[in-house]
Amino acid sequence: MYELKALVFDVDGTLADTERDGHRVAFNLAFAEAGLDWNWSIELYGELLAVTGGKERIRFYLQRHHPGFRPPGGEGLDAFIAGLHAAKTRHFTRMLAEGRLPLRPGVARLLGEAREAGLRLAIATTTTPANVEALLVHTLGADAPGWFDAISAGDAVPAKKPAADIYHHALEALGLPAAACLAFEDSAHGLAAARGAGLETVITVNDYTRGQDFTGALLVVDHLGEPGRPMTVLAGDAGGAAMVDVPLLRRLHARAQGLERTA
Repeated sequence: MYELKALVFDVDGTLADTERDGHRVAFNLAFAEAGLDWNWSIELYGELLAVTGGKERIRFYLQRHHPGFRPPGGEGLDAFIAGLHAAKTRHFTRMLAEGRLPLRPGVARLLGEAREAGLRLAIATTTTPANVEALLVHTLGADAPGWFDAISAGDAVPAKKPAADIYHHALEALGLPAAACLAFEDSAHGLAAARGAGLETVITVNDYTRGQDFTGALLVVDHLGEPGRPMTVLAGDAGGAAMVDVPLLRRLHARAQGLERTA
């Protein structure tokens, strides 16, 4: 049986509720800046989240809603999409610097507890490295990126979630087997990616993902919990715990390892 050695976190929707009031708003600002009349509503963005990766999301939107679109000035489509995405990243990181996108309940607490317990930390996300660094710095402090032994992000791998590639990349950087780690995700795509790489997974849902199928997750909760703000368990057995903390994670991990031994 493997001892729990590391926690691997998704970012958007997991560490912070960045999608609806962060990335979506930043995309719309980038579109307006480029002179486009596109506007991604809350409902439309929920549909677009079925596609992982910002550049991929723009391309899918064009194929679905503007199939005859041609970039102005004869610019190639790939370059045009990359430029829009770079502008969106600039707007998003500014929003983070302004403190408009806080961490979700329990995230800072759990990261601190994990570090004190000697657990290693890693990131596995489809968002860009610039977004990851900005979120960590502006919510946890300038030294926070250094808390993570591996930050696997953006285009580090060609295939985005639900492919497992980004988790394989993080595990290789950690030098650990999947069975020594737990993943944290917020979506069915993320769960598929983590499980595809062999990681047992804890899910913290948000408004966009609450109704998705999380079969195969160790635990599904509404958030990680804080003192005086207990989590709600939506699936799985937390043994009456009010928060996702290191002792609970060790119990969940050991339980999963035991089930694997007897399967």
